[in-house]
Amino acid sequence: MQISFWKYEGAGNDFILVDNRQGEIQLHTEQIQWLCDRHFGIGADGFILLLSAEGYDFAMQYFNSDGRESTMCGNGGRCLADFAARLGLWKDRCSFLAIDGPHEAYRMENGWIALHMKDVASIERSYDTAVLNTGSPHLVKYTDHLDQVDVKTEGRKIRYSERFASEGINVNFIEYGQDALLIRTYERGVEDETLACGTGITAAALLAAGHEARSYRIPVQARGGRLEVRFKKIDDQHFTDIWLCGPATPVFTGSIDLTSTAFQEFLQTL
Repeated sequence: MQISFWKYEGAGNDFILVDNRQGEIQLHTEQIQWLCDRHFGIGADGFILLLSAEGYDFAMQYFNSDGRESTMCGNGGRCLADFAARLGLWKDRCSFLAIDGPHEAYRMENGWIALHMKDVASIERSYDTAVLNTGSPHLVKYTDHLDQVDVKTEGRKIRYSERFASEGINVNFIEYGQDALLIRTYERGVEDETLACGTGITAAALLAAGHEARSYRIPVQARGGRLEVRFKKIDDQHFTDIWLCGPATPVFTGSIDLTSTAFQEFLQTL
């Protein structure tokens, strides 16, 4: 079976996108793992199906690179919105359905895609750490030396700690830079550091807001590039009108045979 795909990246967070509005593509976990594998397959942090949804321009189904369907992916949502625009599904503004509910997106004057994220109504805070859900669960930890953090080792410890092991959590390490909030992220499902994480960047930006209840624009520098989060702070627990803004770039397009020898060789590594 051949499937056509587009490869996208958003600040280095990369995805395989497939148009499945006809509902003909049914993949199992090992096939998605193979497609996302950087040695035997195409290579990506995640796999996304574009679906039809009544009352919306399209719908989003997201899988981590481990092949399992997961919670909302911010950069993936922005890339899917750009992909849908290239398919002619929207021009000025779109609405789509994801696992955490409805979303809107539009193209900014600089070409970036702005994605409307879910409101946040609860943040658990401690001295240097906070836990919140921005469509996916995140732990954000402050550090003075971000470049010295072993993100994979330290992130994995937290992700598989007794509290979080069953459901998993994404772990973000942040530092205040001169002109932007700096961030590095360990993503569950990828089980490694990624170059950017949209829901993690959103979580970190909310925590970087000042004490005043007002609108904010927080620039964030991930390893893969610069993004911006715009939002309104109601109080220390409540944030609304949250927009994740950043690049969504097509890299290449192609087709791949799901019954290829490469897939059979990949299965032998599992």
